[in-house]
Amino acid sequence: MTSTDMHGPAVEPAAQQTARPLLGADRLVLGCMGLGGDWDRDPWKAADVDAAEAVIEAALESGITAFDHADIYRHGKAEAVFGEVLARAPGLRERITLQSKCGIRLADGDRPGMYDLRGPSIVRRVEESLERLRTDRLDVLLLHRPDPLADPAEIAAALESLHRQGLVRRFGVSNMNAAQIARLQDRLALPLVVNQLEMSLLRRDWLEDGVLVNTPASASVGFPAGTVEHCLGHGIALQAWGPLAQGRYTGRQETPEEHATAALVAELAELAEARGTTPETIVLWWLQRHPARIAPVIGTTDPARIRACRDAATGDPAALGHEEWYRLWVTARGAALP
Repeated sequence: MTSTDMHGPAVEPAAQQTARPLLGADRLVLGCMGLGGDWDRDPWKAADVDAAEAVIEAALESGITAFDHADIYRHGKAEAVFGEVLARAPGLRERITLQSKCGIRLADGDRPGMYDLRGPSIVRRVEESLERLRTDRLDVLLLHRPDPLADPAEIAAALESLHRQGLVRRFGVSNMNAAQIARLQDRLALPLVVNQLEMSLLRRDWLEDGVLVNTPASASVGFPAGTVEHCLGHGIALQAWGPLAQGRYTGRQETPEEHATAALVAELAELAEARGTTPETIVLWWLQRHPARIAPVIGTTDPARIRACRDAATGDPAALGHEEWYRLWVTARGAALP
């Protein structure tokens, strides 16, 4: 990756910049949890930075310019190696949307794993993320998981302070339901613009919740009712983590349950061939075709698999027809719709 390739336009100070859109130009997001080597507290290595650079190059070549982090990923090493790549490539920072999350504390010695959305903790985690990423601001900060002990007013004060300082442009949440979002938004002057949830052809409860009302099967759906509709009605973008279901439908067939997906795998391959694209793209188009304009967050660190998703970043999900979309859904659920 050369500095010549990465030069972008000059930008105004962070506090005055107009935020890049998360959807539209950024219809696909690269999740960075796999960067930084092993899940341990050993220092990152030069080879980890080289691997991160290859991943980022593959993403940019595929039209992906949004990158999703969290302070806990690889105990901070994912952010750190990404920051090293940014330092190698002047101008790259201005070409990308940089998102991170905070709020989960991993177990450490006698301290249990927990959620922590206390105001000072949020501010400290953001400052640490910025230092590791070697940047002066985040485009988006997500609260990683709900903290049952959190005070919404205290959270709001911390987020508004980060915004005033120009350290974070926009805010969102992850793994929260409609009521939790509404309670926080009631105290927050700034709009919440993202909710990141697990969504895929495998994890369909976000979709099934809306069609199994008044059927016996509704009792088996654990997804909080009305969350997707709340986000749609309040301009909150949906991001899908785990959208490729860890490769279950695009090559990884390791367990009897995964072998049972053969019918869906065949349909995806057939549609991909007919559209001149890849099965990965069809899986992602299935999410993007929803009116919520879901932005999948792909977590692979394999440059070849990233490139296989190129058409989901640059193509038109409407290439997947109405009936085809339903056929994939019905095949994935293994039963007719009610």
